[in-house]
Amino acid sequence: MAHFTANKMELNLIKVYDTTLLSSSKVYQINGTLSRYLGDEGSIQHPQYLFVPLPNQRKKVSFRLNRNKLMTRCYEVEGMVYQKPVVQDNSQQLQLF
Repeated sequence: MAHFTANKMELNLIKVYDTTLLSSSKVYQINGTLSRYLGDEGSIQHPQYLFVPLPNQRKKVSFRLNRNKLMTRCYEVEGMVYQKPVVQDNSQQLQLF
C-alpha cells in the first residue's frame, strides 16, 4: 500500500510551469485526480509525460499528457509526498516460496 502525507488538511495547488521540475516523489492533481509522475517518452519535439493515479482515486489507469495539456491541467500538491511502499525481507521470502 502506498503512503502519502500532507502537512495541511487543505490542498495548496502550485501550477506546473517547468517540466524539468516534475518528480516521482511529488503528488500532482490533474483534472481532480491525485497522481504521481512516472517519466516522459516521445521525441524532443513532442514529449509525452506519464502519470499514474494514486490508490483510492476514481481514475485507475496510467495516462499521458502532452506539454500543452500538462501546462494547463497539472498542479503540484504542496506538502504532499509520495513514498514507495516498503517491502519487508520476511514478506519477500514468503512470496518466493
